[in-house]
Amino acid sequence: MVFVHLIAATFAILTGLAQLLRPKGTARHRRTGHVWTLAMTVACLSSFGIPGTPRLIFGLGPLHVLSAWTLACLAISITAARRGRMALHRNFAIGAFTGLFIAGMAALAMPGRLLHGWLIG
Repeated sequence: MVFVHLIAATFAILTGLAQLLRPKGTARHRRTGHVWTLAMTVACLSSFGIPGTPRLIFGLGPLHVLSAWTLACLAISITAARRGRMALHRNFAIGAFTGLFIAGMAALAMPGRLLHGWLIG
């Protein structure tokens, strides 16, 4: 589960950065957005299969709360885009991307986390 999560999160970071740098409202933006949303969803859902540190409730930790919030941000962002509310779409999509970045930095910075061990030692 950790590898699925890591691959999805890495892909979501890369496609998210591309989304931020490219023009908005194009067909390419929409296609990339669909792929990014799928990668984000896989990253969030797969996080629930990874034990939390510290374990708060049912083995879930603070990063799992962030995953749940990110799923809500994705749903709001998609709904807003479909309804033409682009400012709301942008804000929640950027919020979801920011949450992904924060979770990645937290996983990297926390001793005992697999990513920390791989990259920092």
